[in-house]
Amino acid sequence: MDWQTSADSVPSSFVTEAQTRSLFGKPPATGAWREGDPVGNRRFIPIGRREFEHGGNLPFARLAYESWGELSVTGDNAVLILHALTGDSHLTGSAGDGHATAGWWGDVVGPGKAIDTDRWYVVAPNMLGGCQGSTGPASLAPDGIEWGPRFPSMTIRDQVEAQAAFADALGIERWVAVIGGSMGGMHAVEWAIMYPDRVARLAVLAAPPVTTADQIALNSVQIEAIRTDPLFRHGEYYDAEDGDGPSRGLALARRMALLNYRSPTELNDRFERSWQSEINPLGDGGRFAVESYLDFHGNKFTRRFDANSYVRLVEAMNSHDVGRDRGGVTSALSRVTARTLVLGIDSDRLFPVSGQRQIAANVPGNINGTEAVVLESDYGHDGFLIESEAVGNQLRRLLSEQTVH
Repeated sequence: MDWQTSADSVPSSFVTEAQTRSLFGKPPATGAWREGDPVGNRRFIPIGRREFEHGGNLPFARLAYESWGELSVTGDNAVLILHALTGDSHLTGSAGDGHATAGWWGDVVGPGKAIDTDRWYVVAPNMLGGCQGSTGPASLAPDGIEWGPRFPSMTIRDQVEAQAAFADALGIERWVAVIGGSMGGMHAVEWAIMYPDRVARLAVLAAPPVTTADQIALNSVQIEAIRTDPLFRHGEYYDAEDGDGPSRGLALARRMALLNYRSPTELNDRFERSWQSEINPLGDGGRFAVESYLDFHGNKFTRRFDANSYVRLVEAMNSHDVGRDRGGVTSALSRVTARTLVLGIDSDRLFPVSGQRQIAANVPGNINGTEAVVLESDYGHDGFLIESEAVGNQLRRLLSEQTVH
């Protein structure tokens, strides 16, 4: 989900000629960060052998991360921020030098901002299975060949266990706050259930307690778009030349996903029935502006993401159910001891506010009683990234809350 990049964390807009020119040239077989690429601001933490919930293992794994601010002497000011499906560790900062895009939350994280790096030590890892430095399908297996389709299936809980091992390696026993949006919100709420003593505050932004049948159906179509691309080659494409990888399938999956990240109101108001050029799209070979918008962002996505990683991460999202083997959602959420902010977007058609309301009603330490904070926004799911001031104000509330030690 390319929403967690600065390029997409803005209102939708017409595609310019300059943007179109920026995608000239054949896309690589994979947009993953690879060994030998510029490291940029990444650092790496080994987390050892990983055993997965439903079988399979990695004999060795690592997480890439970035951090801002300084860890206090007592280690009591660390904030963990968890990204969405195709986000990465680059929360804030410029593009270039190993980072395909500028930071995705630069309006929220930084000196004097809602998550103030003059006060807090902020840590953002790339999730396990990702493709921007953490061990994932594009990483080399012990035999020296990319894991590819051999990469084991993971659950959200497997990824959180990896993040806990990462925290151990950093020497952080308890997070002042664990904050996540969308898929990162799934990780965040699992952190608070699996490791309640390690989470003082929790922010769940635009994320559900379970991935519903409707959401799984949307995900399955995206996975199928990738797998039916003949250049996917059952996941064995890493040696392909530029332009000979599964870019069409991955771009199509991205275009499908974009339709759920923005609201009908925004797309209708921004694009109406406008043409991309003077050529009529009704029979003369022209295009509607909204078509060009989807195509541009789909094609751009293939230059920074990996098709196998997309499949594995979407499958992990499908596993999400906080109530699984815990007596149901209500029972699971009752285990959360953190002071909690639950925030939804009224126009979100990917993860509707009904999910956030269910979390809010059942988490004992919700700072809004039994209610979720619901922001009014035309931007749909992406509102938690675009509405920086409103989201930042709520995060300030949470970070000022007293916690029980």
